[in-house]
Amino acid sequence: MATVRFQGVGKSFGSIKVLKDLSLSITDGEFVVLLGASGCGKTTLLRMTAGLETISEGEIAIDGGVVNDVHPRDRNIAMVFQNYALYPTMKVRDNIGFGLEAAKKPPGEVKAKVEEAARILNITEFLDRKPAELSGGQRQRVAMGRAMVRDAKVFLFDEPLSNLDAKLRAHMRVEIRQLHNRLGATTIYVTHDQIEAMTMADKIVLMQDGSIVQVGTPDDLYDRPNCRFVAEFIGTPAINCLTGEIVWDGETTHFSGAGMKFLLTPEYKIHAGKSVTCGIRPNDVTQASGGPIHGKLLIVEKTGADLQFHLSSDDGSEFVAVAPRSTPGTAGDNMSFSVDPLKVHVFDQASGKRIDV
Repeated sequence: MATVRFQGVGKSFGSIKVLKDLSLSITDGEFVVLLGASGCGKTTLLRMTAGLETISEGEIAIDGGVVNDVHPRDRNIAMVFQNYALYPTMKVRDNIGFGLEAAKKPPGEVKAKVEEAARILNITEFLDRKPAELSGGQRQRVAMGRAMVRDAKVFLFDEPLSNLDAKLRAHMRVEIRQLHNRLGATTIYVTHDQIEAMTMADKIVLMQDGSIVQVGTPDDLYDRPNCRFVAEFIGTPAINCLTGEIVWDGETTHFSGAGMKFLLTPEYKIHAGKSVTCGIRPNDVTQASGGPIHGKLLIVEKTGADLQFHLSSDDGSEFVAVAPRSTPGTAGDNMSFSVDPLKVHVFDQASGKRIDV
């Protein structure tokens, strides 16, 4: 296993800078997810780690050794690609063992490692098939098996589940995490899917425009987003963002805006008069007659376990509230909800940064 360190890493394509002074440390055996929208630089960073892209500035170190100029084959990494990258004319056993054979490993060792990987991944019965005869999930297991047999120090995954259907993605998330727990390998996993990140990661690195916005556990990013961007990116349904100001009326501190007025914790008194955006997660509200969060019901979405109420507030803003499936509500009804002040996220309206108290 190994540590991975990025120090002041930058990447430019001509005059276009896609990664900017990026620094990050990954500990031995950690499962780290690089998360962000398309174009944020996460895949470029992964490919630079693998040696498939050159580094414009800074350095990347694996297990303490700088690898900027080290050939990909000598970095002791294994990579699983989005498109599986299997050899179509080779059988599964040959796809899995190809890297070992290229490294001139003894045939007996190759056979043993291929069969052990197939057993762990439950693809033993497919060893004599070719990739075209496999489903998407089976092909992904083959790609993972090829990475496993190399005994690499670092495993790299480039959006490996994006080509699978929703049910199979959920199943493969569990399999990949179980594989990580079994092998204990340092893993860097790239995805744009926040559900994958939240359910699999030890640590999430959320990126935007070539920079790191926040690093932390899934709970860190969900419970204490450091800016509005993080709050809106993490969580399903998306967080509600209401613009207004902090008001101190001589007795209580509250938010006023979007046709609503609700309590904040007393510590926000020092920011009275400040223009802010308040974030409230749909799951953090409770239906309450005469509650401070109110609006006309536009539509009800049934998700099975609960209901999502889409409300139109007095100023036309939309607010989403999640409630038990037994909660009554018909389009056109006036509904109201309350929220615990401790559950309200407050961001500076101009900068988008979290206001801590």
